[in-house]
Amino acid sequence: MSAPMTRAEAEELLYREALLIDTQRFAEWLALFTPDVEFWMPAWRDENSTTDDPDRELSLIYYKGRRNLEDRVMRLTSGLSIASSPLPRVVHQVTNVLVLDADAEAASISAAFTCHRFDVRMNRSDCFFGRYEYRLVEHGGAWLIARKKITLLNDTIPTVVDINAI
Repeated sequence: MSAPMTRAEAEELLYREALLIDTQRFAEWLALFTPDVEFWMPAWRDENSTTDDPDRELSLIYYKGRRNLEDRVMRLTSGLSIASSPLPRVVHQVTNVLVLDADAEAASISAAFTCHRFDVRMNRSDCFFGRYEYRLVEHGGAWLIARKKITLLNDTIPTVVDINAI
């Protein structure tokens, strides 16, 4: 039986995820997710609470299943989307990584993030920040992301925000 996930292992996975998205290594980034991943950024219901149910309430981003993430990456990288070409330059900073609950098969992780984005087309810089909640699962000797919830704290978005900037 494997040991529960450690904070160092959680940090390694989250930092790797950030590096892969920052360097546009999308195939490697997608490989970090389970086939049935839930990737969700809820909307703010009011000043103090976010929506709770992505199936019944508004979400800023919601993808159920890695196949849907793969489709989004294809659209981002195809060159056919004027809004995505060229892709913005991004750098993620992930901090305050905490293992909230863990056993040998799964872990709940919390972290804070900042993403700096430079849009080459608009000559514009933006900064997005918030919190991550992860559900990680052990799969074949590796930890994979089964759920990622992004709570964007500065949700007055100046332009379109996409999966690579949060």
